Amino acid sequence: MRIPRIYTNANLTPGTDIQLDEGAARHLTSALRMTAGQQIILFNGQGGEYSAELVQAKKGKASAMVTGFTQIDRESPLQIHLAIGISRGERMDWIVQKATELGVNQITPLFSERCEVKLSGERLHKRLGHWQQVAISACEQSQRNKVPTINPAVSLTDWLSLCDSKLKLVLHHRTDQRLSTMANGEGSIGLLVGPEGGLSQAEIDQALGSNFLALALGPRVLRTETAPLAAISILQSLWGDMG
Repeated sequence: MRIPRIYTNANLTPGTDIQLDEGAARHLTSALRMTAGQQIILFNGQGGEYSAELVQAKKGKASAMVTGFTQIDRESPLQIHLAIGISRGERMDWIVQKATELGVNQITPLFSERCEVKLSGERLHKRLGHWQQVAISACEQSQRNKVPTINPAVSLTDWLSLCDSKLKLVLHHRTDQRLSTMANGEGSIGLLVGPEGGLSQAEIDQALGSNFLALALGPRVLRTETAPLAAISILQSLWGDMG
C-alpha cells in the first residue's frame, strides 16, 4: 500500500508530535485500518513534505511523531488563476478537484449573468469551505505539497478589475484564436470560463475591454466542466510542466 498523505494546518517540525484532526484520523483508522507504528506523510501547504509515524491510531483518534522533512517541489512554473462561473450540483466539485490535480494556483468562483446557482451568507461560506477541502483532498491524492487558494466568490466585474496575470484569456467558442498563435504565456495566466450556458456577449466584450484575449479550444463546444480542464492541460503542456 502506498504511504498515505495527510494534510494538516499545524506547524510541522521533525521530532515533535501532532494531533491529527478528526477527518484525517477517521480516514486512517476506519478507512485504511492503520495502527500505531505505521508510516504516513504529512504536508501543511508551505512546501515540502514530512515523514511521520503514527503514535496513536484507534477509534477515530490519531496522533503522529514527525520524523523527517524532504524538500520536494511538484509545482508548475506556470501560475494559473482559474475564474469560473459557479455551476450546479457536483460539477463545481469536479472542476475544483481536477483543476487542482492539473496544477492551478488559485480558483475564484464567479457570479455571472447566466449563473443559476444562488449562494449567499452562511450557505456561500460553507460552499467555499467545502471547495477548499476538495482542493486539499486532491493535493493529498496528486502529491502536491502546496494547496491552491479558493478565493471568495465575486462578480465578474470585480474579478476583471483584480486579475493581474501576465496573460489573460477568456474561453469563447466563437473565435478563431488558438493558443498556438498566442504570445509566450510563461509566468502567470488568468483563465476565465463561464458557467452552464457560457458568458454573455456583453461579458465577453467586458473581458476583452479588460485586456483579455478570446480563446477557442477547437471546433466543438465543450461543457463548463470540460472546457477549463482542457485549457489548463494545454497551457501546462505549452508553458508548464506537463507533456
